[in-house]
Amino acid sequence: MPFTVGFDLDMTLIDPRPGMAAVMNEVGARTGHRLDGEHFASNLGPPLDMIYRDMGVPEEEIPDLITLFRALYPEVVIPATVALPGASEALKSVRELGGQTMVVTGKYRKNAALHLEALGWEVDHLYGELWSTGKAESLKLHGASVYVGDHIGDMHGAEAAGALGVGVVTGPCSRAELAGAGAAVVLEDLREFPEWLRTSSGVLS
Repeated sequence: MPFTVGFDLDMTLIDPRPGMAAVMNEVGARTGHRLDGEHFASNLGPPLDMIYRDMGVPEEEIPDLITLFRALYPEVVIPATVALPGASEALKSVRELGGQTMVVTGKYRKNAALHLEALGWEVDHLYGELWSTGKAESLKLHGASVYVGDHIGDMHGAEAAGALGVGVVTGPCSRAELAGAGAAVVLEDLREFPEWLRTSSGVLS
């Protein structure tokens, strides 16, 4: 059975921050809510319902704001998103060693798929709308031995799945925060990942 490496999406494989800020600000403009798109984009990770709740949106309005966000997303966020350094090479390195790749993200799956398509990335499995330890079941389903992410929530998900947590400091969390949340190793970015994968023993099972 091939080994499997899971990756988070936002600020692990891709940088969608300009578009995320723009779409959140547009949602605020259309609904009359004071939504801070720049703060949102600087702290990507938690799901939209949690974000809206923290921004003071009444509970009964959250579903409509999520629907609007997702509808605006393809035209606003997809074209403004770039791959993070080393992302393509990291995915390729897993395949070169005979492994499978999966993306497990808090993002709406349909929009996550659009990002992968736009960047020409093929992964074996894609799961969306999962956060923190909620990512564990999908990782366990495919026997992921490694999960790579930029947020402490990703490290909690890896731990809950029995996978090795690999942190990258390309997102909102520091090296110390990722290590404190259980990361076995913390990399500057994914440019360091292929060499780490090739030289690490006991993780490809």
